[in-house]
Amino acid sequence: MHDAIPLPAAVETSDGGDSAALAVRRAADRFTRLVDAMTAGTVEAPLPGGGRTSARFDVLSAVAEDDLCAARLAEGHLDAVAILAELDGDPVAPGQYWGVWAAEPPGSGLTATRGPDGWVLNGLKQYCSGAHSCTHALVTATAEDGRRLFAVRTGIPESLPEAEAGPGCAPVPGTWRAIGMAGSDSPDIRFTDVPATPVGGVEGYLRRPGFHHGGVGVAACWYGGARAVARVLFTRAEQRADPFTDTHAGAVDLRLYTAGTVLRRAAEEIDLDPLDKAGTAGLRALRVRALVAEVCSEVLDHVGRATGAGPLCHDERHARAVTDLGVYVRQHHAERDLAALGGLVARGPEESR
Repeated sequence: MHDAIPLPAAVETSDGGDSAALAVRRAADRFTRLVDAMTAGTVEAPLPGGGRTSARFDVLSAVAEDDLCAARLAEGHLDAVAILAELDGDPVAPGQYWGVWAAEPPGSGLTATRGPDGWVLNGLKQYCSGAHSCTHALVTATAEDGRRLFAVRTGIPESLPEAEAGPGCAPVPGTWRAIGMAGSDSPDIRFTDVPATPVGGVEGYLRRPGFHHGGVGVAACWYGGARAVARVLFTRAEQRADPFTDTHAGAVDLRLYTAGTVLRRAAEEIDLDPLDKAGTAGLRALRVRALVAEVCSEVLDHVGRATGAGPLCHDERHARAVTDLGVYVRQHHAERDLAALGGLVARGPEESR
C-alpha cells in the first residue's frame, strides 16, 4: 500500500514553485490512497455497463468535489481498468497505479516498432497525467499498420531523475507549468526504447464501445467540480437572506440538478446496452459532455457574479476549484464537439464524418 508520494527534485523545484509541488503531492497522495482503498474493497467503482454504472460516476463526482486533480488521476486509473477488461488485457494488480496517455495533439508523437524481443515505443507523449505517480500506463502510438494501444511499465517512481539518462520513460522538465489543474502533473514524457505490450488491435482503443462510456465518466468529474465551485454560494445563501444571492443559488441548483439527472440517465442507458448494439454510445457521450460542460460554465459565471472577488482572493480551496474546473472542462472541445453532435444528429454516424 502507498503512504506518500516522494516527489523527485525535478518536480519540487519546478517553475510552479512550492504551491505547484504541493498540488502535485496532494493529488497524487489522494489518488494512490483511493486506488489502495479500491484494491482493499473499501471503495467500489464498478466497471461501466455492469449494472452499477451510476455508482461508478458517483465515485468520480465525489472525488472531483474534493479535489479535481485527484479525480483526473483516478479517472485515468479507472478508465485503464475498464479498457484492459474490455480488450482482454492483463488485469491491474495490487500496488499498480495506471494512467491513460492517449492525447494526440499536432506534432511528433510516439512510434511503435516490433523487433525480435517484442514491441518498443519511442518519441514524445504529451499531457501524461500522473507522470510522477503512475507505475503503469496505457498509451497510444503509431505502428506500421496503424494506431495502436500499448501497456507499459513506466518505472518512473523508482528511477527518476536517473531515468533521463537512459532507456525508459522520462518526464520533460518545464513542460507542465499550468496554474489550473497543476496537481494533475501532466508534463510531456520522453519514451526511449520502452518495452510495450499491445492491448487490442489497430484502432481498438477508439472503436470499442467503452471509449464513449469513459467520455461520460469524464463529465461526471466535471460535474463534481461544479458542485465544489457552488459550495461557497450555497454557504453564503444559508448564512443570510438576500434576493440576489438566492437568485443565483436557484439558478445554480437548477443546473446542477439537470447535470446530475442526465448523468444518472446516461448510466442507466449504458447498463441497458453496454456493447452499444444500438449504436448510440457516441451520440450519448457528445450530448452529456456538452450539457455538463455548459453547466460548468454557467455555474462558474453565477457563482462569480454572486460572490465577487472575495472567495477567489481569500478562500484557497474555492480559488483552486474555480481555476481547476476552468482548465479541466476544456477537454470538451467547444464548437468542434457541438459540430460533431449536430452532424451526428442530422446525418448519422457515417455521413457526418
